[in-house]
This record gives sequence, C-alpha cells and structure tokens, in this order.
Amino acid sequence: MHRLARTGGTAELLRWLAGRAEGWAGLVGPDGTVLHAAARTAGAMVPDVAGLVAEGASALTERGVQAYSVDTGAYTALLFPLGVSPPGAGDPSAPVLAVVTPRPVAAGLATLLADVVLPLSLCLQAETLERKRRRVDLAESRGREAVLHLLMTGQLSIAQQVAGALRPRLPDPVRVCVVECSGGGRDEVARVCVDADGGRSWIVRCPVYARHLILVMPAEAEAPEPGAVPPDETVAARVGGCVVGVSEPVPLADTATGYRQAFHALAVARELPTRHARFGVSPDSALVVGPAGHRWADELLSPLLTHVPRRAQDPGSQELLATAASWLAFSSHATEHLKVHRNTLAARLRLIGELLDLDLHRLADQAALDLALRVRSTPAPACTPEPVQSGSPASGSPASGTSEAAGGLDAILVRPAVRDWADQQLAPVLGAEETLRTWVRCEGRIGPAAAELGISVPGARKRLTRLETVLQRSLLRPPSARYDLWLALRSRDLTAAA
Repeated sequence: MHRLARTGGTAELLRWLAGRAEGWAGLVGPDGTVLHAAARTAGAMVPDVAGLVAEGASALTERGVQAYSVDTGAYTALLFPLGVSPPGAGDPSAPVLAVVTPRPVAAGLATLLADVVLPLSLCLQAETLERKRRRVDLAESRGREAVLHLLMTGQLSIAQQVAGALRPRLPDPVRVCVVECSGGGRDEVARVCVDADGGRSWIVRCPVYARHLILVMPAEAEAPEPGAVPPDETVAARVGGCVVGVSEPVPLADTATGYRQAFHALAVARELPTRHARFGVSPDSALVVGPAGHRWADELLSPLLTHVPRRAQDPGSQELLATAASWLAFSSHATEHLKVHRNTLAARLRLIGELLDLDLHRLADQAALDLALRVRSTPAPACTPEPVQSGSPASGSPASGTSEAAGGLDAILVRPAVRDWADQQLAPVLGAEETLRTWVRCEGRIGPAAAELGISVPGARKRLTRLETVLQRSLLRPPSARYDLWLALRSRDLTAAA
C-alpha cells in the first residue's frame, strides 16, 4: 500500500483496491460525482454503480459518520470519508473512498479500507498541491514571457511595472543570452544560471523555440573579479549538449537588438567546439542611417502609425506594429510569439501591406520595413550625424526591388556611414559572394537558390551553414540576417554604380 502511494499515487492505489475487492473502487464527491475510479475488469462493474455510490455518499454526508455500507442483492458498497478528523467533525466537502464488492464481503476488507484512507488522503492532497504548483509555475512563466514581449516591442515602462511583481528586478544595461538545450534541459540550465549569478538574471522560456531559454543578464560595468566565470560560459561548460549565444551589452530598452545579436551568436556557437560565442559584428544598421533615415522611416511608417481601426475589435496601430516586428523576426513562428491563429496573422499582414503599400512577399520590402521599425526604436541623437553629400540619388527615387512606398531608401544606403557599415558586413565574404547574392536574389529561399546555382538543396544548405560561421550571423533560422544582407548588398551595388 505504501509502496504504491509513493510510486503510483491515487490511480495505482485505486487499481490495487479494485483488485483486492474483486470489483470497483473510486473517489466520489459528497454529491456522488465520481472523481477517480478503477475496476478489476469490465465485467466487474456494477450495472448501477453510480447510483449506488451516490446513495451511500449522500447518506454518509447527512449522518456525519466515518463509515457507511449499502447492500444490494449481489453487491455491497463500502464508503469511508477521506481525512483524519474525529467522528462527526469531518469536512463535508472532502471526497469519499467508495468500494463496490460482490457479496459476501471478503474477510478483513473493511479493515483494509480503513487503513488505506490515510495514505490515499495524503496522495490526493499531494497531487492537488502538485497541480496547483504547476498552475503557479505556468502563470509565472507566462508572466515572464509577457515581460519579455513588452521589452521586445519597446514598452519598457509597462515591462518594468509587470516585472515588479516577480523576481529579480530587470537589470539595465543587459546582455541577452540564448541557450539552445537538448531535450528537456531548460530547467537544468535555469538552475545552473541561478547558481552562477545568484539569481540576478531574468530567465524566460522562449515562446517560439521549445529548446531555447532566454537569459536577460546584468551587463557588468566593472571588470569581473579574477577567476570569475560569467554565467553564460558556466552554462556552456556545465550543461552537456547545450549551445550558448550572447549579445553585446545593450540598454534594457534595446532588448530586441540584444536578442537578435544573441541569436546570431548562437548560429556561430553551433560550429565551435566550445559551444559558446559572443556577438562581435559591426553596429546595428539603425545606428548609421542618420537624421535622413529617421525622416524616411517616419514617412514610410506614417500610414501604420496613424491607422485607426474601423471596429473596436480590429487591431490598432500598436498591435499592428508589434505584429510586423514579430513576423519579421520569427516568420511563421510569430503565431506562437503573439499567441494568435495563423489566419489572424495572415489577415494582419495583408492589412499592414495595404497600409504601407508594401509587398511583404518580397525580401526588398521586408528589409525596408525591418529597417524602418528598427530606426524608429533608435533615438535620433544616437545615430551618425548627417554629412554633406553630393551626387546622391534623389530622396524620392524608389530603391530597386522595393515598392513605391519604400522610395528614398537608396538615398539612405549611399551615405558614407552606411557604406562603411555595409563593407563591414560583407568583408568576411568579399570576393566570394556568389552563393550569398544568389540566395538573397531568390528571396532567401534555398530551393530556388540551389536551382540557380546548379547544386542540390543539401549542398546549398551546407554552403549557407558555412556562411553563418564566416559572417557570424544566422541565415537559415529566424531571426535571420537576410534583411541586413540585402541592405548591405544594395548599398555596395549603388556605390559601384555611382
């Protein structure tokens, strides 16, 4: 009995009791509702077991006794309330153990049932507490996920208010760390991280990738103590089979940028024996577009920013902005990130495309929208000042491969700061850009790129995997660097044509 209570819980105990009674055993509520049940065989079920048990449970509750039996011509129902209260003081809402056995009742069965009441009651309480704990854990996980979503969409003040009810407080500045675990290793990674940094990191289970854990860690302003190992390196060293990518230090408001950097570093770490990499590429493209880039982004996004839904239940401008950012970052996985149906996502994307006059099936327009959204979330003073230029394309001329609404992008891409940024992005593949250019020209799709290159799809995938390591950016899995690469290649082409 006690072995079953430890290993199998309520279900195994009831199954064992049904076998000992050669009939039916179950837990019922005071109103006769069957909560859990087990029968020795299908033929052992009493034709009217529910009615028989309901009658006994009702009589037991009314009389306030500690045991009750109901006899029929062929069966006897034995009922014992669960709990350890003294006679007459039992909880009227507590469930009742009911056993239906053929007559005559086996010798010692009533004593056995009286003995099983306590372990069965403890099992039921433990299982109830475990269900409550899981609900609390789920609620906390969803709360942390909501805070991360607010940070990713730039709603810093609301995120800090919600995070105030959880622990720890959100650090600022931060490093974002993405850990790719094997199987169900996210709980182990979380424990290792808490041990490594004393619980100062904000730990979130990724809502998009089931094997990813996201850590928002304090970015240490001072040099670490001699011999101290950062939490991300500790995780990579102590947890077998995991891969770790870490961002540069970023302000808390730039958590979305930090996440993209960490994801790109993760793609590099998969190919390293240490299974750990930190982002070390050039600055974000939004930092080099200058004031003209801010004006262009405001003009492009204006129809979306000023959109007023026709009906109260339709998405407003902020919801559409969050949808666009999530889709650009996670592609079809945005449904898990936003917790919406795929048809809802498709409808919102159609509306966004209509409002902005963009064809979101084209990589060029996706890159323009992605840049505009990042520029809008970057403070203007942080951008590179606008230099005096001559011979630049007119600001109203649309970029090649983009829609009319994305016009003026070429004038931004020929800025000296942007050209320098593009050179840094493409420097690792300079002179060997065929695969990259073909993949970008084919809208970032492997199949058409492989056909144009005259190689197999696995061969094209291997080439792109090698390019991920060389460029230190993720290409095959979103968030992908395809938008930045399109912008960098376009900037290089405009410079060469000037």
